[in-house]
Amino acid sequence: MDSELLIKAEKAKKASYKLSGFSAAVKNEGLKKIAEELVRNESSILDANSTDVENARNKGAGSALIDRLALNSKRIASMAEGLLQVMSLPDPVGEVISMWKRPNGLMIGQQRVPIGVIGMIYEARPNVTVDAAGLCLKSGNAVILRGGSEAINSNKAIAAAIKAGLREAGIPEDAVQLIEDTGRETAVEMMKLNRYIDVLIPRGGAGLIQTVVKNSTVPVIETGTGNCHVYIDGDADLEMGESIIINAKTSRPAVCNAAETLLVDEAVAEKFLPKALKALEDLNVEIRGCERTREIFKNARPATEEDWYTEYLDYILAVKVVRGIDEAIEHINRYGTRHSEAIVTTNYTKAQRFLQEIDAAAVYVNASTRFTDGGEFGFGAEIGISNQKLHARGPVGLKELTTIKYIIYGNGQIR
Repeated sequence: MDSELLIKAEKAKKASYKLSGFSAAVKNEGLKKIAEELVRNESSILDANSTDVENARNKGAGSALIDRLALNSKRIASMAEGLLQVMSLPDPVGEVISMWKRPNGLMIGQQRVPIGVIGMIYEARPNVTVDAAGLCLKSGNAVILRGGSEAINSNKAIAAAIKAGLREAGIPEDAVQLIEDTGRETAVEMMKLNRYIDVLIPRGGAGLIQTVVKNSTVPVIETGTGNCHVYIDGDADLEMGESIIINAKTSRPAVCNAAETLLVDEAVAEKFLPKALKALEDLNVEIRGCERTREIFKNARPATEEDWYTEYLDYILAVKVVRGIDEAIEHINRYGTRHSEAIVTTNYTKAQRFLQEIDAAAVYVNASTRFTDGGEFGFGAEIGISNQKLHARGPVGLKELTTIKYIIYGNGQIR
């Protein structure tokens, strides 16, 4: 007997062929209807989500997981608004990127086309269900969604609203498939379905992402863990620096663009650290510092080598005093995950050097790492943040969910 996954993968593949030919107007109508259904079904979605949150708490889930899992009216409205933002964006499908004429008269061009079927394996983030469905629909792709067990009730309720919206717009509802079996075996099976799935995108913690990268026979867009740094340079505006590190660490610690390590030039450490770390401590952030940091700020716990590598996703911050920009760049390129890195400085030369030498998908001068986000970049929503270097890097939006085909016009040429 065919598994649930295989049956749904076959349906998604068939739907992808139809979806690839739909106009922008039809796809936009689908996005609009899905947004309306999310708002209309808010009560049932929140009821399902409350069950998931209660189950997670009963299993001893921490505050970070609960924050990722929990929905409210504002978050549902935000998900719907994200779809409307995607609706307003230009449709990349069908765009002719370039065209040239060969000496034999052939006109050869590159055209954007959907990838086909996108597979998503993700954890306790119900908003990913909406973001992925919306972006895949707009870019002409079918999508197979396999969320974590913690959010299964929320995902079922959201998927029902999505399918209702697709039906209203006259779009095959098979274009969005939710896998309800959240067992490990199903995830492993999904990683091997290269016959049906064209690209697999994992979104979650380092363990999930590495499992997919190591086991998948389907090509993977690796969304990155975020061991992100903020470096306070010796020429920094220190008030700005304090504001940026507080925002980068505490505005939402459980997301991948939150700062995990603070680096401070020794030239300003004694002036900057006492006030900034006290402000962070007052916001319940645990400080883990190097020896010099602990001399300046007595409440800091000792940082270990492991701390420099760690994505905490929690109210914990590693702090190191460095000997200027050289050591800061060396530290970030050694311990970072190539996600988002920031320098605070008034020195143009240092800013340009940081931008050039830091190996990351997003590099900031005088701004919080928290802006690495599809919505903040003007993409509407994003399906994940890629820190790899092939095909897609940074927020994965509509264009990153397309590939190209060559289109050739002739008038009887033979070779």
